[in-house]
Amino acid sequence: MSDDDAEAGGGSGRSVPIGVKLGSTRTVIALPDEHGTENRIIKTLTCMATYEDALTGEEKILYGEEAAREYPDRVQYMLRSGLPEDEDRAAMTKTFFEALIEENDIPADSGVVYAIPTIDNPAGLDNLKDVIEGSSIGLSMVESYPESLCGSIPAFGDDLEAIDEIFISVNMGSTNLEASAYRRGEQLAPFTTGAVTGNEVDRMIANYVEEETQGRVNIDTQTAREYKEAHADFVEFEPFTDIIQQPGGGTHEFTIERSVMDAVDEYLDDAVDELANTFLPELANDYMKVYQLALDRPVVLTGGMACIPGIVEEFERRLSEELNREIEATAADEPDVAPTVGAQRIAARLVENS
Repeated sequence: MSDDDAEAGGGSGRSVPIGVKLGSTRTVIALPDEHGTENRIIKTLTCMATYEDALTGEEKILYGEEAAREYPDRVQYMLRSGLPEDEDRAAMTKTFFEALIEENDIPADSGVVYAIPTIDNPAGLDNLKDVIEGSSIGLSMVESYPESLCGSIPAFGDDLEAIDEIFISVNMGSTNLEASAYRRGEQLAPFTTGAVTGNEVDRMIANYVEEETQGRVNIDTQTAREYKEAHADFVEFEPFTDIIQQPGGGTHEFTIERSVMDAVDEYLDDAVDELANTFLPELANDYMKVYQLALDRPVVLTGGMACIPGIVEEFERRLSEELNREIEATAADEPDVAPTVGAQRIAARLVENS
């Protein structure tokens, strides 16, 4: 291990503890900075595009925001369903991940914990396992933990307090809505649905923009996602304007007043309905005492949709009304980064104890 890597491990000479989430929309990596005192966070879109070098004819690779911006016509999102569905997508994910590792000098001598989605898809999970085990990092240790558990860890404090708690975690992701109860780190009654997703919100926004502008404006889901991330706000949403190039020349300026918030409002209603009428009854049926204890603790929200300002309070209000009892909800400061930070903390503990 190099001197820099030893520093990143806190100067102890141990392997560097790293947390990774290979997400359907974004991949996030967390590892100690050069001083070993703060986390260095690497975040990029989980996508790639290939192009041919104009001089040599060699195939080149772009990934992340650069690929999405420069090659929107052929950029590939390898994990749109949450997992690499087939060998081709697994191969693309490997290529993407190795490019990310190389460009950011992620140390090979590392202990890596992956935050893994709760999805009943054995083939996809096997493909992801193949990507993980085939990567050039994690030479000293590779482990995986549920994404919803990892994402809850930063919401409970600065260490691993969540591991000793009984609580419910709700992962509001791009490809799935996940919910699980946790009893001192043990995952109970895991629930997943692909009917309520951040990706579906993006499609709804695109459709609603077309309706709101009476068909004058058509946007793709990438632009819809950007609108959602930049403007969705349950506290103080403000209408916003944008400009498009018209096919016959010239530009068209338009204002969006309802489309974004209509879509996220419907999403939250649907999410609360799934939790109140499917997940929680199943949890109560299988683990009544855990159900009772967990609802006396804050429900933890993680995932990209949990980043929308005011959604935690609005979720709390709507679920309380649906259950006719007072519910408290909470989230980490950055719910989309939280699973990776939690995974990195677990990795640090495992490396320390090894």
